[in-house]
Amino acid sequence: MITRYSRPEMRAIWTDENKLKIWLEIELLASAALVKEGVVPAKDFARIKAGCDVWLADLPGLVSRQRELEKVLNHDVIGFTTAVAEKINHTASRWFHFGLTSSDVGDTAYAVQMSQSADILIADVKTLRTSIAKRAREHAFTPCIGRSHGIHAEPTTFGLKLALMYDEFGRALQRLERAREVVAVGKISGAVGTSAHLSPRVEASVCKKLGIRPSPIATQVIQRDIHAEFQSVLALVGASMERWAVEFRHLQRTEVLEAEEPFTAGQKGSSAMPHKRNPITWERITGLSRVLRGNAMAALENVALWHERDISHSSVERIIFPDSCTLLDYMFGLMTRLMDGLNAYPDNMRRNLGLSLGMWNSQTVLLALIRKGLTREEAYVLVQNNAMKTWEVKHAGRDDVDFLEVLKADPAVSKHFKKGELESLCSLEFHLKEVKTRFKQVGLPLGSS
Repeated sequence: MITRYSRPEMRAIWTDENKLKIWLEIELLASAALVKEGVVPAKDFARIKAGCDVWLADLPGLVSRQRELEKVLNHDVIGFTTAVAEKINHTASRWFHFGLTSSDVGDTAYAVQMSQSADILIADVKTLRTSIAKRAREHAFTPCIGRSHGIHAEPTTFGLKLALMYDEFGRALQRLERAREVVAVGKISGAVGTSAHLSPRVEASVCKKLGIRPSPIATQVIQRDIHAEFQSVLALVGASMERWAVEFRHLQRTEVLEAEEPFTAGQKGSSAMPHKRNPITWERITGLSRVLRGNAMAALENVALWHERDISHSSVERIIFPDSCTLLDYMFGLMTRLMDGLNAYPDNMRRNLGLSLGMWNSQTVLLALIRKGLTREEAYVLVQNNAMKTWEVKHAGRDDVDFLEVLKADPAVSKHFKKGELESLCSLEFHLKEVKTRFKQVGLPLGSS
């Protein structure tokens, strides 16, 4: 597991200490509800609580004793209930875990742990978006070439790229908020979910006090499509991270070098080549996103269980639940650090804009000719012929060729335009006139300046 790389708050959620603390809380809430139901005597509940309080004050000791018992019993929950019974040390211990099955405790605890994890991930994405927004505004009008198929298309701005990123992680925020709601569901309904031994009032009371909702119906377990949805959301958020990792990896290529991940003091890029500054962190995010997708696939495989349950899902979940949550938290930390320290190179962006010799104006001229009365086919042939001529001159070794000048020199094109009209069309300003509108549409207004 990668838990040692995530932040302490997330790691703490998935420790055995926190898990057993939640188990104790669930058991105590259930026992308290049974007192109200007239099942558990109040005096016995007081003894149960006293025993639990001993372990709450010594969670590492509880973990140690539970593990010791599990080695013999080969059952984690029975190891837990036995350890607690030892501290109760009274016949009142017979009421501890009364009417519950192991999954009542385990699945309800998972709901709490994943809700806690989602809260951190939601905070993470908000922090990341703040960083992205700052850099997007900084480069709102920094022109760069847009690419399709990796080939120069039309101009955009580096800020618009980042505004797009900001918008995508806005959807990530919405998905995480929905996923938190989806997964915050527990059950205290017994061995096959019939509530035969415990009133649904007990389940409702326990879940309400834990801040989750009771499953309207369950088997021995919460249905695993719920957890698969949660894991799929984490994988989808990771896919968005990979989408931008790939983008910035391309932008860091030596031949492009429009943006570069931070290279810190003392950092080394290659054991063999001292000059290297590699996009290793973006590549790490790319690789880790694959792990999230693999975990999501495992969660999907867990949906189909035998009858009211089998245990094939359990071993998988002990790995993928903590790993996916801690991994995504770690990835958010990487992304925020990268965006805060991202090196942008506007001069290289302008240099790269010039590599296609102004041919990024081809659609603008095409549409202008159509407005002049030419058919689309006629206009396309005129513009394409001049674009190909521009490339031919460039490939012949001339560096002074310019698409605009080639167009002006073609009578079949120039006759349709007044003096200065083509120059006005073939400008960066034409392409960037709606930048403010786009920023406003994604919730990043630029103001009037």
